[in-house]
Amino acid sequence: MNTLHNDTIIALATSSGVGAIAVIRISGEESITIVNQFFKSKYGKKDLNKVKSHTIHLGHIINNKVIIDEVLVSIFKNPHSYTGENVVEISCHGSVYIQQEILQLFIKNGVRNANAGEFTLRAFLNGKMDLSQAEAVADLISSNSAASHQVAMQQMRGGFSDEIQNLRQQLLNFASLIELELDFAEEDVEFADRTEFNNLISKISNVLKRLIDSFALGNVLKNGIPVAIVGEPNVGKSTLLNALLNEEKAIVSHIEGTTRDAIEDELIIDGVAYRFIDTAGIRKTEDFVENIGIKKTFENIEKAQLVLHLFDASKINSLQNNISELENKYPSKRILTIINKADLLSNDEISKLKSQYSNLIILSAKQKTGIHELTATLTNLANKGALSNNETIVSNSRHFEALNNALNAISEVQKGIDNNISTDLFSIDVRQALFHLGEITGEVTTEDLLGNIFANFCIGK
Repeated sequence: MNTLHNDTIIALATSSGVGAIAVIRISGEESITIVNQFFKSKYGKKDLNKVKSHTIHLGHIINNKVIIDEVLVSIFKNPHSYTGENVVEISCHGSVYIQQEILQLFIKNGVRNANAGEFTLRAFLNGKMDLSQAEAVADLISSNSAASHQVAMQQMRGGFSDEIQNLRQQLLNFASLIELELDFAEEDVEFADRTEFNNLISKISNVLKRLIDSFALGNVLKNGIPVAIVGEPNVGKSTLLNALLNEEKAIVSHIEGTTRDAIEDELIIDGVAYRFIDTAGIRKTEDFVENIGIKKTFENIEKAQLVLHLFDASKINSLQNNISELENKYPSKRILTIINKADLLSNDEISKLKSQYSNLIILSAKQKTGIHELTATLTNLANKGALSNNETIVSNSRHFEALNNALNAISEVQKGIDNNISTDLFSIDVRQALFHLGEITGEVTTEDLLGNIFANFCIGK
């Protein structure tokens, strides 16, 4: 990553291609002065350097007396801008030609193309947001469901950061007292109250465990809950996928073994994204290609957060054996039992089955009856309680790793206190915990870390 952050950068802030309008963003100390050279107001002579911040001005971008476009120029003066620097946003017509003409005009006059995420990187470096909030910007842009959007917004507002910074500050206060004890080691004095310190370590440990546990929910809300649809051939797995998606995504046939490879698609239900995987039917077969598909079925069950185990209503005599077989094979998996082809069952048979098996769903994928009951059950199983209660949810794998490292260090501190080891030994673990907590919010950074994080951003953000 380029280490020079005091020059002027430019990028297209809207999607590339033709549109009604395009927004070109410029940031840097000289951004307003540079744009002022090529801007002519429609309402008399105007010096952009002298206008108020957060104002918009109508005029033309002109190069060598040739008008490139009529534009709106928005002025944001430091430090009250996204990056904390002088920022100019030029709203022009969405012609690709116009976009490129304006970009090239400024690049030829001392402005350089921004790197991926460089505007947000500058916002971080200038103290406009911490590192976890900066990462939430990328998550917000890529969010494709209400749940992933809410998690990203919560992180960008700083709820997670505040919690981590509060823990780190409390630990830092005690660490300072411990370091003071080391300075007066020969006097054998104790500045840090061990009972109070022990309570703090216990509190930090509990908070870290809660945040780490939240990652299981946060990760699937961010990336979509993987759901495998499994069962014997011809039970209606592909028909169910098509009914859920409301389109003919998977091939449906009365011939057994039609689905030989996993078919995957995403659906948003009640604000949560689900990645449904239609798998090959499970049976014994001599067909080499079909066997490969069946092997992939078991691989997809391993990766799935939830398994929809589908049965044919005409074969319910083998229901208990098949349920037990899959549950014994995957005891830790959440498996939802579904009987398809409900039209083959009488009302008495349906009542009997529901009394025998709790949480059983009976539907007809072909006739699209009972689908609502399935989607309502999926919503309940999504466990959105923490999201509804506005609790802090960790969705970033880098944060998850840092939290785990911090917890390991805190556990070592606790062991040191319990075993009454010398202050200089457990102070090392205290410093490690502080380091890993600082990694999350950006109090501790490296050039490589910042490069890896912001390289995943889009250009212009």
